[in-house]
Amino acid sequence: MKFLHAMIRVKDLQRALDFYEKLLNMTLVKKKRLDDCELYYLEDEEHTAQIELTYNDETPQNGYENGNAFGHFAFSVESLDDFSEKLKSLGYEYLYEPFTIFTGTKIAFVKDADGNEIELIEKHHD
Repeated sequence: MKFLHAMIRVKDLQRALDFYEKLLNMTLVKKKRLDDCELYYLEDEEHTAQIELTYNDETPQNGYENGNAFGHFAFSVESLDDFSEKLKSLGYEYLYEPFTIFTGTKIAFVKDADGNEIELIEKHHD
């Protein structure tokens, strides 16, 4: 069995696409129109997993509420220093600035346009 994708609903499609494509280097690989929504599949650089952004025709005015069961998505980064420069150049801010969690491993958190938390992990390579 292989994990394929996770789906999240978005209020502002362009803001969501900008975040995932420009900041996280994901690539839009497929779009599909259904009766009541549009689906946008974004793939990671390694071609191992996707996030499906669902843009419903009838979106709540204030967007969607994040439940308390979902935690975050996690992405590996080569360098949090390089990522920090990109983050700031695109006008985003950290939810939690980079910090060391294990010897040689640093993590940080950001939020996407809909409030979903994204963990960024930089592992030390020996």
